[in-house]
Amino acid sequence: MESAPQLLHEVVITAIVVKDGKYLITRRSPLKKRFGGMWTVPGGKLETSDYVNLPKDTKEYWYNVLEQVLRREVKEETGLAIQNIEYVTSLATIHTDGAPSLVISCMADWESGEVVLQESETDKFAWVSLEEAKDYELLDGIYDELCMADARGHGQKSEWKRN
Repeated sequence: MESAPQLLHEVVITAIVVKDGKYLITRRSPLKKRFGGMWTVPGGKLETSDYVNLPKDTKEYWYNVLEQVLRREVKEETGLAIQNIEYVTSLATIHTDGAPSLVISCMADWESGEVVLQESETDKFAWVSLEEAKDYELLDGIYDELCMADARGHGQKSEWKRN
């Protein structure tokens, strides 16, 4: 007899922030439970509190929820405002603690602000070119996502692949 499918996932959304042809990467605080000390891009988890207390956009639905979460998370973690959010790719994992996660990776243009880190989340940042990104200890798959974002900046769309 098959078991019932697992339906609940953490939903995480991330942003490859683009400014003047460079990409923002941040280093996760060494104290973080998952991937402490590794370099990645800003983002965070969707929580029901991100929408349930807001008025619905239609009779049944809230729209632009992920975009709102991404703007909030980037602002909280880096102090930056972003615009022109675009989908890049998605990934799923089951963490060592057993929690399944669905990560939606996006790219966005820098709109305004200077980087001010939320040090409980991240302790360092860098604006890097694709070539410079190779010098950082990035979470597995992030460099490949940066390659996708770079290609999109040149009008080429693709699905994720190992670079």
